[in-house]
Amino acid sequence: MLSHPAEKYRPYPPIALPDRRWPDRQISHAPRWLSTDLRDGNQALAEPMDSARKLQFWDLLLECGFKEIEVAFPSASQTDFNFVRQLIDEQRIPEDVTIQVLTQARDPLILRTFEALRGARRATVHLYNATAPLFRELVFGMDKAEVIALATRATRLIRQQCEQQPETRWQYEYSPETFCFTEPEFALEICEAVGGCLAALRRATDDRQSAGDGGSQHPQRLCRSDRVFLPPLLPPRRGLHQRAPA
Repeated sequence: MLSHPAEKYRPYPPIALPDRRWPDRQISHAPRWLSTDLRDGNQALAEPMDSARKLQFWDLLLECGFKEIEVAFPSASQTDFNFVRQLIDEQRIPEDVTIQVLTQARDPLILRTFEALRGARRATVHLYNATAPLFRELVFGMDKAEVIALATRATRLIRQQCEQQPETRWQYEYSPETFCFTEPEFALEICEAVGGCLAALRRATDDRQSAGDGGSQHPQRLCRSDRVFLPPLLPPRRGLHQRAPA
């Protein structure tokens, strides 16, 4: 046992932002709120909620007035997958409510996620991959460039899947997992890489539509994942999550 265990932790690097203005600002209108209670770690519990309990919780969240609800990790368990399908197939999602799901940056998991979401009116896909040195070097055996490539490749696949389901109004979120143990400059670099990748994909879609290359069949609904949310570098979410107004 270490005699001074606190010494094994490195202090976080200070970030000089002398021109910051947000502490003096006031919130003048309601922010967007997302409930993560249904999903957050449920699939990892010793006794996770079954579909009946999740449905009861879902109804309660609707009664509370939530318009964005993270409902499942559909590629992580059959229960979560079935719950998403139940909400969609039984038309339990109000027209003004957006469901959100979580996926890791692995092709089979992404495809499984979109299989669960087929037929949804509004959906947000949240992609994440670990970015901290410990995960890069020991878990994945990747350097920084390879970790960025993993995130951007997954982003392209998600965009492709969105385009194949134009009946859904899509939103896309990306977050660097373990960012609190990640070098700040690399956390920013990978977020900017994902944002740049999505912007390039959007331009390519616009070019296809302008050229009439088959993309004009759904010119206004082809894919709504052009709004990428790159969340502030905050600790992992639990329960209620506040978003900045879009």
